[in-house]
Amino acid sequence: MTEPRIYTIEEAVDLGLGETLDLHREYVNESLVDLVASYGLPRHFVKAEGIRLWDGAGNEYLDFLCSYGALSLGHNNPRIIAAVERARGLPNFTVISPAAVTGALAASLAAISPGDLQRSFFCNSGSEAIEGAIKLARAATGRSWIVAAHEGFHGKSMGALSVTGHEEIRTPFRPLLPDVKHVPFGDATAIEAVLREAPTAAVVLEPIQGPAGIIVPPDGYLTDVRQLCTKYGALLILDEIQTGLGRTGKMFGCDHDGVVPDVLCLSKGLSGGIYPIGAYVTSDRVWRSAYGSKKTALLHSSTFGGNTLACAAALEAINITVEDDLPARAAELAGPFRQRLADLAERFPALREVRGRGLMVGLDFEQTKNPLTRGALNQTAAMIAVQMLHRHRIVSIYTFTNANVIRLAPPLNVQTDELETYLDALEDTLTRNRRFPRLAASTMQAIWARRRAQPARRSLP
Repeated sequence: MTEPRIYTIEEAVDLGLGETLDLHREYVNESLVDLVASYGLPRHFVKAEGIRLWDGAGNEYLDFLCSYGALSLGHNNPRIIAAVERARGLPNFTVISPAAVTGALAASLAAISPGDLQRSFFCNSGSEAIEGAIKLARAATGRSWIVAAHEGFHGKSMGALSVTGHEEIRTPFRPLLPDVKHVPFGDATAIEAVLREAPTAAVVLEPIQGPAGIIVPPDGYLTDVRQLCTKYGALLILDEIQTGLGRTGKMFGCDHDGVVPDVLCLSKGLSGGIYPIGAYVTSDRVWRSAYGSKKTALLHSSTFGGNTLACAAALEAINITVEDDLPARAAELAGPFRQRLADLAERFPALREVRGRGLMVGLDFEQTKNPLTRGALNQTAAMIAVQMLHRHRIVSIYTFTNANVIRLAPPLNVQTDELETYLDALEDTLTRNRRFPRLAASTMQAIWARRRAQPARRSLP
């Protein structure tokens, strides 16, 4: 390893792609860098605005991934940045006195949340929001068991990972939290079987499973689970980290079913991607059952949670979402967008199914193996995403735990012509690659061309 040194901010922002990759290889995560570099994915992005990215050569890209929906209002939304600047002179956080912007954000969340959800706890990420919700449920009910769904994803910290239902990412960290039971997603009967037998603190679910491949449950599922939780005295925790704040065409995913959870977990788009922030919102009754006294008030806390700048970003993001009625806009745009995607699925058998709600869309591709490719590139979805980047400068990727599905989460203020650009690019890619061997060969050619264009690996100065 070369001797590390301290960089100035001026030096940092002027780093080229080769230097950046070398720094990440030596000081961050070498295996991850080598993984994305093997696909020819890295770019030297130097500017971002809305759905657009620009590299150092002036090439323009459309970002249809947007960090899995965290950039719900696009890159560097000017209104959110202005709100943060307006709050810049205030104390970012103090111990002895509550912050005004934090209180205003909590009230705003209560105003847009369903039912009687009133009290917010602020943290820094979705995983932390889930951790806090699990602790809240156990403290409020005095029970230990948690029910969650197979293939659900709730984060990678120990508590969140314990309720995550994907075994591949759980196994290296066992033993996890005890008294956690996973059941099939979409099966309310399986949930009742656990509730009947075990003293359950909470049921934790995504309204739509995101990383699992944009899995929409059967109609009435959340309604049935809500009724079961009420019947057996368990809390219903809904992980709206990806589905919340307009993504599905309603303010929250649970609004499609008229369901009010006991705890609503948020993050990702909460600040429009400008600042790290997470939160859970719960009722006054549940909050008081867990933390409703001076003795219990500090049983759960977060040093940076609820800091002024993050809350200012979130407050403005909520105002934009409400003022521009972005949930309704997402629903309106989704109709023709998903219809044309469905038309492509009819024409191209490789695209098996189009799933989702609003601007949370999953493209499920056939699963195919070929000796020309290896690893994730054995999947049609991965090869399609790679070609979309290399040939059309469109950013997308397969879902975290399902390599057959490309997940699309464009900004909620995406324009119609930008959606049309994506559709035209996808149609062109599918037309070029009607047969899998041609797709595999074409993908490898694009990757090899990109690798040749990338800076050579070198030793850091």
